[in-house]
Amino acid sequence: MQLKPLNQQVVAVVGASSGIGRVTALKFAEKGAKVVVSARSQPGLDSLVEEIRRSGGEATAIAADVANFEQVEAIANHTIEQYGRLDTWVHNAAIELYASFADTTPEEFQRIIDVNLMGQVHGAKAALPHLKREGRGALVHITSVEARRSLPLQTAYAASKHAVSGFLESLRVELMHEGANISVTEVMPAAINTPLFNKARSKLGVKPMGTPPIYEPEIVADTILHVAEHPTRDAVVGDAGKAVVLAQKLSPELVDQYMVNNGFESQKTDQPKSADDPDNLYGAIPGFDTVRGDFTPQAQAVSYTNWLETHPAVKWGALAGLALGVGAIALLSVPLLSDKELF
Repeated sequence: MQLKPLNQQVVAVVGASSGIGRVTALKFAEKGAKVVVSARSQPGLDSLVEEIRRSGGEATAIAADVANFEQVEAIANHTIEQYGRLDTWVHNAAIELYASFADTTPEEFQRIIDVNLMGQVHGAKAALPHLKREGRGALVHITSVEARRSLPLQTAYAASKHAVSGFLESLRVELMHEGANISVTEVMPAAINTPLFNKARSKLGVKPMGTPPIYEPEIVADTILHVAEHPTRDAVVGDAGKAVVLAQKLSPELVDQYMVNNGFESQKTDQPKSADDPDNLYGAIPGFDTVRGDFTPQAQAVSYTNWLETHPAVKWGALAGLALGVGAIALLSVPLLSDKELF
């Protein structure tokens, strides 16, 4: 399967007003793609489009709540009206609730499912007819490492991410069976320094945080741009995220015990936050339309495994060099045979 170069693509980025979505839209525009951005925050979208155009890029915006299918369908239709086609759909919109299951109401749980799961379903449903008509394209769905390993205090969020992973697995095979030339990628970030933690509803008594180590959002954006051009099944972002996924495969029980010992306090800051403080569970809140959150001093700007994955020439060159080195050492370790030993 071959996807278009980024500078020839029309890309819709959903959940673009802040964090991963915002920096992803900026990077697509820098590469020459035409970008349609969407989120609930109209001020965030307006400032993003202005920033893209100021840098010479091409972008347009449409506000939408992904829990509403008609609004998501309007994103796809707006893309076609503006640019005539759709090549890549990046679905990043998500909300978060930090609370024990006992403290989570059924309504809150349902809202997380409506946005984080059904929003992704709505996105694929709206985008696929246009991708199929174009004859090729990419669905890029952002979930979380929690699609593979859940954390405590996030039952609704973890459930939604696991569900998206199952949905994409089934959808991918259906498209393969149809012979559709459409790449379906699940991108699973580890803890990322975005405003999500400022906007999340918290019943912990304090502002939440991602379990360290925390990574900068550009690492995720670089991975998204890579898979939009190079068909990829799954992409875990963050060296620590890859370690967690591997540990979960090897010994879920061991990871359970690690979470018991470390998974609760590691998600808490010392900054007070009440469950009554403003959050974005049911609507956008102002003041957080930025790429980064509050954890820049401790956030890592590089994930070495992801850097190698997005620079395949370096990766394969290094592996080839290693293979040659091992081969040379093996040859040098073989004792030389004399003429008598040869005959």
